[in-house]
Amino acid sequence: MSVKVSEIINTIEQYYPRSLAESWDNPGLLCGRKEQEVNSIVLALDASQRVVNYAVDIGADMILTHHPIIFDGIRSVTDDTFTGRKLLQMIENRISCYAMHTNFDIAQNGMAYAAAKRLGVREFVPLEQTSEQDGVPVGIGFVGDLPEAVTAGELASFVKERFGISSLFYYDSGKLIRRVAVCPGSGRHMLDAVRAAGADAFITGDTGHHDGMDYKDDGITLIDAGHFGVEHIFSEHMKHFLETRFPDLKLYEEVTDERRYV
Repeated sequence: MSVKVSEIINTIEQYYPRSLAESWDNPGLLCGRKEQEVNSIVLALDASQRVVNYAVDIGADMILTHHPIIFDGIRSVTDDTFTGRKLLQMIENRISCYAMHTNFDIAQNGMAYAAAKRLGVREFVPLEQTSEQDGVPVGIGFVGDLPEAVTAGELASFVKERFGISSLFYYDSGKLIRRVAVCPGSGRHMLDAVRAAGADAFITGDTGHHDGMDYKDDGITLIDAGHFGVEHIFSEHMKHFLETRFPDLKLYEEVTDERRYV
């Protein structure tokens, strides 16, 4: 039995309200009609060309992503741009596209919860509080304690295993690690928050050599698992969320890492 795009959106936003999103963000329905009927959804981190092609090939009615396909204002939708071509392809194939970005990062039972669960951190607080949801502090990332202290190498191997990624890099402070801070995606400018949280290690993405040296000099191990590395858990998390609320929907995960490693 099909449901309407609006029904799916209303259910999602009960738990991940757009009002929680950062002011610079652009979550929501970015392409499509609210009254369109949906029988199948592709879940992905990005509405990449691979994902759009896949949705067309399987006849999906909707693409649900973490990152918005439209961030900044666009002046036209034509086949002269990458974004324009993808939008035209979705419109021509009656595929709606909905994004839930920093509202998913910030909300309860969102990105921080999913990442903490993977790492076995049971009690945690926001790394950077931005708001409250139902009276509970929420925000970007989390900080909490591992079940037992580990070395930087052990934690790096554990992150690879738990998030199913092929490689990462880290800067070892040389200290045992118990308290960890995590910012899925890009946490490049969060040193002050990580330091204030008393973390022994920081797991994130999009950092560089100088960031690693700064953390190491400050006595904090930095583990860079890549932007995709931690955030790709969005697709699996939302698949479970939707299948318990819309059991008749066909849900497809597209979690291919577009970056290649050698």
